[in-house]
Amino acid sequence: MRIVLQRVKRACVSVQNEIIGAIDLGLLLLFAVHKNDGKESINRLADKIAHLRIFEGEDGKMGLSIQDVRGGILVVSQFTLYGDCSHGRRPDFFDAASSEQAEPIYNAFVDALKQRIAHVETGRFGALMDIELTNHGPVTLVFDSI
Repeated sequence: MRIVLQRVKRACVSVQNEIIGAIDLGLLLLFAVHKNDGKESINRLADKIAHLRIFEGEDGKMGLSIQDVRGGILVVSQFTLYGDCSHGRRPDFFDAASSEQAEPIYNAFVDALKQRIAHVETGRFGALMDIELTNHGPVTLVFDSI
């Protein structure tokens, strides 16, 4: 799995001009599944994200987690995170899992987050989506399970 995590002041995802998920202060997670992934890393990644101290405390340093600030998480599937642009002019997506493989893993990851975080929103798996966000910091991190 590959996750691009962005700390945000707000974020929303729309499908056909209809907002289907939105958060205020929190994390936007762009989530992709590798063709060799299974569900074994889901709980470890969900725990890491739930406890990752990347929000500023009163001392101005990153010392608070998403749980501490009672923020939300918006999870959006994005298979293009496994795009390979090293050959030619068009990315290939051979390392990305098929939709049939990726969707149950995506759903299991969202469920694992919901067990840890009170406010979790999602995009629509496989849909063409528009994402709006205000990146805070900016703080952007990348997680790989492989």
